[in-house]
Amino acid sequence: MIVWTLPNTLTVLRLLAAPGVAVMFLYFTRPWADFLALILFVGAAITDWFDGYLARLWKQESRFGAMLDPIADKAMVVIAIMVLTGYSGMNPWLILPATVILFREIFVGGLREYLADRAGLLKVTRLAKWKTTAQMVAIAVLFLGTALSVMDVPPPRVGRVGLPPGTTWAGLATWLGLLLIWIAAALTAATGWDYFRKSLPFLKDAR
Repeated sequence: MIVWTLPNTLTVLRLLAAPGVAVMFLYFTRPWADFLALILFVGAAITDWFDGYLARLWKQESRFGAMLDPIADKAMVVIAIMVLTGYSGMNPWLILPATVILFREIFVGGLREYLADRAGLLKVTRLAKWKTTAQMVAIAVLFLGTALSVMDVPPPRVGRVGLPPGTTWAGLATWLGLLLIWIAAALTAATGWDYFRKSLPFLKDAR
């Protein structure tokens, strides 16, 4: 029986928020859809920290929460990346790191399913937590970039010196978001390799 503690409730709400990011683009015009998706995504990402913290603080950790938490994280990231790649004009600089992230999530999910009762070997590591944080920060910045790209925003200035001609806030946000998503992809690949290495002895025994 599921115990509806606050940490478990926050986790479920984060899972429900994942498809909500895409739904924003069905019912609102841009850039409102982008900003609402950004707000929803950031709000859900914040609960990712609070649900685990509160569960440990109040000793309300549960198997239900432990099972659902990584699913909610992956749903948030996968759906947001799908939306971003579509509205970025299929930018290859986004598609390449996005492919690494999606491949890793599917691959590790398959490993956990294959290992079954041995899946505890693939417990979430500190690096994996940094990976998730990097993914969510990068996605939030990219959503900001897509929102600004459809607004008439004047180019930024630094002090009395303007930036190179053609530079816009949307361009800066997108450039920063792409840099962060590549960093997130590198962390994602590293954690995927770590999980594969840990499971390799059991894969060698496969018949």
